[in-house]
Amino acid sequence: MNPRERIEKILKHEEPDRIPVDFGGTFQSGIHVSVVNKLREYYGLSNKIPVKVVEPFQMLGEIADDLKVLLGVDCIGISSKRNQFGFENSNWKRWKLFDGTDVLVPGEFNTKQEKDGSILQYPEGDTSIGACACMPRNGYYFDLIQRQESIDESNLNINDNLEEFKIVKDEDLKYLEKKADFLFNNTDYVIIGDFGGTSFCDMVHIQGSALKNPKGIRNVEDWYISLITRKNYILDIFNVQCEKGITNLEKIHDAVGDKISIISTTAADFGTQNGLFIGLETYRELIKPFHKKLNDWIHNNTNWKVFIHSCGAIEPLIPEFIEAGFDILNPIQCTAYGMEPKALKKKYGKDIILWGGGVDTQTTLAFGTGEEVKNEVLERLEIFGKGGGYVFNAVHNIQVDVPIENFITMIKTVKEYGILTKD
Repeated sequence: MNPRERIEKILKHEEPDRIPVDFGGTFQSGIHVSVVNKLREYYGLSNKIPVKVVEPFQMLGEIADDLKVLLGVDCIGISSKRNQFGFENSNWKRWKLFDGTDVLVPGEFNTKQEKDGSILQYPEGDTSIGACACMPRNGYYFDLIQRQESIDESNLNINDNLEEFKIVKDEDLKYLEKKADFLFNNTDYVIIGDFGGTSFCDMVHIQGSALKNPKGIRNVEDWYISLITRKNYILDIFNVQCEKGITNLEKIHDAVGDKISIISTTAADFGTQNGLFIGLETYRELIKPFHKKLNDWIHNNTNWKVFIHSCGAIEPLIPEFIEAGFDILNPIQCTAYGMEPKALKKKYGKDIILWGGGVDTQTTLAFGTGEEVKNEVLERLEIFGKGGGYVFNAVHNIQVDVPIENFITMIKTVKEYGILTKD
């Protein structure tokens, strides 16, 4: 089977020839740019042109076609032109990581170094205003900066918290149409869309890192307190956001049609290591109705399957996700409380596609031996792979401290033991 046929089989909960693999199909299944660079060196691929940073917030590297083939990757992502910081991924220029690695960053990736060695990042690349993120000295990622002004309870306006949710422009639709046409006609990867604007309660987007002067409730702590103390305000925001989200999805579907197979609509983390981040009733009352409304529109008007990313101990929410119409669950954080692999596969494997969970990035992949990596990957392939409905990926993005030998062991194990049928 080719990659598209393979994952289409999985989307029907059927067994393909081998377990499909995803690295870089979403912004939650990518690889840090420094690791991408090391992989290219390991495989003897050309490094004449530095690796592009395609997601500057998490510093994720582009996985080019030559590397995709060697890793056995089956999917590719397509997203809006503008990134987390509000500028386009275009007009590439050279930049150096703290470890000296040369990379390519977007032209408006404009930074300033502080006296303590940390690096500031700016919304829309505008260094004349306050920074929206900071990379600590010798760090590898950006941390968002809280920029909320004092909350005036009597003058709260939902439009302040809706500033970033705009109707997609014709020029952006043309870009997506051209990109989808090219990928569909010139590759055999399954295409995953991530167009933004439909992730209710995603912590990463609360602070408005793409906005020059974010207004409203932009402090993470205040936002989550508001789920209890300002329910009507939150509901009013979500109602408008949902309406705009559906309008945009309609326009995007008119542009790209069913050339994409999967759409990632939300990456809100609802779990900690040991339990839910928000209460079950809060999810049912404030978020689930909007998830369901979006997913119903998608299922009624497209052939897309809907992908949700949510970290942590979210097992109590999985039945809710299924009822809300999600088709795919990622990242399957098996080390979190209640996320035992065999139980998850048995309870939910027929109702939702499990995408990820192949090896733990917090412990095994980063700090384990090669033998420990192999054994964990083997166990997850055995549990999740049988009967279809599973795509291999690590638990979240591949982090900067992952030894290249462990990554290669992971890939070799999947290639050798991920075969499901011999014909």
